[in-house]
Amino acid sequence: MADALDQLEIPYTWHKVVPFIGELTPAPTISDPNAVVMFGSYALWRYAQANNLKPGVFKIRPFVHEAPWHPFLLNGADALFLTLRDVPEQLPDDGKDWFLRPVQDSKEEPGNVKSAREIIDLANKVLALEAHEIPNGSLRHDTEMMFTKPVRILKEWRLWAVRDEIVTFSLYKDGSRVVYRHEIDDDALEFAKMLVKANPDYVPAYVIDICRTDDGLKMLETNCINAAGFYEADLSKLVSSIDEFSPG
Repeated sequence: MADALDQLEIPYTWHKVVPFIGELTPAPTISDPNAVVMFGSYALWRYAQANNLKPGVFKIRPFVHEAPWHPFLLNGADALFLTLRDVPEQLPDDGKDWFLRPVQDSKEEPGNVKSAREIIDLANKVLALEAHEIPNGSLRHDTEMMFTKPVRILKEWRLWAVRDEIVTFSLYKDGSRVVYRHEIDDDALEFAKMLVKANPDYVPAYVIDICRTDDGLKMLETNCINAAGFYEADLSKLVSSIDEFSPG
């Protein structure tokens, strides 16, 4: 991203995030708090909010609660929803595999497939800790999780949506192989455009992940644009679209 910012002559600064506190070092010098966008850790939203920086970080709503997208979700509203504290009692220890992820876009646990026993063991490890012993950004007793049946995925793409328009995209998985290429199938691009138009004004800027399965194209999830991996996106287009963004 730094190369794209340099090419477009957009000023930026680098900072480290102080773990567990969320402060930045060195402290930034901000001339206009209404013209700041932060990229990096998802936890930066706390700093942006505390310092009234805008747009700051584009926080998203849980995609699974967005009714316009329900017909298109791979892991949808019919998922099993449990808080972590309920997992040991309510998730059957029957050897079944589950795809799991937090409902919120909190990055506490990446979306992945685990056996029921592995999930229960994970929950018990967290529940063995007192609330004050759990670091910020980690799974907590009350973290709401969603569980769905694993599905064979043929391809996965990430697309960047800004003001209800797809501005760039990247392939990031081909079968079981992680592959980053700036390409997308024509029907997948049209599918993503349809999803964005189906839920206008969801968030001013976000990323949307889609996939091809044996049953066709499906929506995987949305992610916070400020903390999502860039893969092989056209960063000049992304940076330009964000720079032109005007809050309100």
